[in-house]
Amino acid sequence: MDGNRIIAVISTLLAAFLAVYTHQVTTPSVDLQPEVDKLSSCEDTDDNAFSTCSARDNFEEETMGDPSAEVSSIYDLKYTSIDGTEELMEKYRGHVLLVVNVASKCGYTCVNYEQLTELYTKYAESEGLRILAFPCNQFMGQEPLGEKEIKEFAATYNVQYDMSSKVDVNGDNTHPVWKFLKKQQGGFMGDFIKWNFTKFLVDKNGNVVKRYAPTTNPKDLEKDLLTYFKEGS
Repeated sequence: MDGNRIIAVISTLLAAFLAVYTHQVTTPSVDLQPEVDKLSSCEDTDDNAFSTCSARDNFEEETMGDPSAEVSSIYDLKYTSIDGTEELMEKYRGHVLLVVNVASKCGYTCVNYEQLTELYTKYAESEGLRILAFPCNQFMGQEPLGEKEIKEFAATYNVQYDMSSKVDVNGDNTHPVWKFLKKQQGGFMGDFIKWNFTKFLVDKNGNVVKRYAPTTNPKDLEKDLLTYFKEGS
């Protein structure tokens, strides 16, 4: 890790600590949330290690009227595809599924899109791997494109796996699939999604078995994928 990144990580860790501390300390006469909202977005570093946050998305009440709170399986949920069709998560039953939030303007975009395509090409037919990508614009506005443009962008990486329409992964409008994922596999310093390209691994029975930080490249998931491919075979 170079000096600039170390400084950036330290700075954003301090911002994350301040966000957590500020959120926990409340008084009847002072509304501290506007100060939390001013904190800047930043990157995740490693799974179950240090992480930083988009403070405005850190703390949400997501249970009221939440479809994911009423289901026991991810297969009970649904999403809208990037083409506008309603898709049932049930179709992934019996498959190992990798779910990821994507963005076209992120520093992690190239390596993730390239390696996701490599994994899908290698294992979709032979092992039944499925990948579901959710475009999201909540992190520094790094997915500004519309669905048509996102699909065209993804095509430049030969994306053949499933993509949803744009969604929120944090806050009041969090997509039910992402609410469910976060409840099943929480993260360091809170369950909220820290940055683009956070990944969740779902086994053949719908269990959310792993959560990976944005800095974990898709190729580094291969060992876990091979383990879960064998289960239920």
